[in-house]
Amino acid sequence: MGTPDFAVPSLKALHNSGHEVALVVTQPDRPRGRGQKVMFSPVKEAALELGYDILQPLSVRTPEFYEKVVALSPDIFVVIAFGHILPKKVLSIPEKGAINLHASLLPKYRGPAPIQRAIINMEKETGVTAMLMNEGLDTGDILLSAKTEIFSKETSPSLHDRLSLMAGDLLILTLSEMSTNSINPVSQDNSISTYAPLLKKKDGLIDWSKPAEEIEAFIRGMTPWPGAFTFIGRKRIKIFASDVVFKDSKGDPGAVTGETRDRLYIATGKYLLSIKEIQEESGKRLSIKDYLRGYSVTPGTILC
Repeated sequence: MGTPDFAVPSLKALHNSGHEVALVVTQPDRPRGRGQKVMFSPVKEAALELGYDILQPLSVRTPEFYEKVVALSPDIFVVIAFGHILPKKVLSIPEKGAINLHASLLPKYRGPAPIQRAIINMEKETGVTAMLMNEGLDTGDILLSAKTEIFSKETSPSLHDRLSLMAGDLLILTLSEMSTNSINPVSQDNSISTYAPLLKKKDGLIDWSKPAEEIEAFIRGMTPWPGAFTFIGRKRIKIFASDVVFKDSKGDPGAVTGETRDRLYIATGKYLLSIKEIQEESGKRLSIKDYLRGYSVTPGTILC
């Protein structure tokens, strides 16, 4: 059971490992993009390519869904970014339980946005956790986990792709260890749990009073969606890449302190931030060098 790109490497890993996949369950086809064209989920596209039967329920709480799944007598569920919370009755179907692969080192960053939040919070490492599912949100007993460093210029897309591949490897290892009863599930320590709430468009607004290092991490974590943004006057500007300049800010937070042919310097709560990539609303994503060819941003201008 899964829906987005993150789940695809795990489905392919299952296929390549020779495990029998009786059914792929994914979200219904939905309109996407500016044209609102009805699109298949990435998992559905992969399942069609691999030749698997597919089920796309509007709800996982109907008798019809329960009956279709229980008729297969599955040994185990594998759930990765499915988009539905499975009720207890459904979780009780597979003989060996339901495994969920989550993109964090649980119990840290439970919830829907663990990758982005780990980068924004300047974590040094993250990983993937395989757990036995219960009725809670990412609260099940831990089976196995795999760690990785978060690189200094890591963005959400690059970390997403690395973790999705790690999830596939961890899934196959977990199934292998379970088949020989080599895993002792460990309860999560709820006292150290944290939550990574769903990101909303408004969450991308940059707070220039924060230190430049925190803002630079915020920009990487918010890329590409919802995107870190600020305003120059009434113009909404997205910022996609930046560098910290370890020089004292000589202006108020958000003030443009200067520009060169290929740099725009912004004062923050501590140090300066050099903007590298920028996009005006409805405009193209540009390097700051290309942007400054067409626009001059006067020192003293306040970004807010």
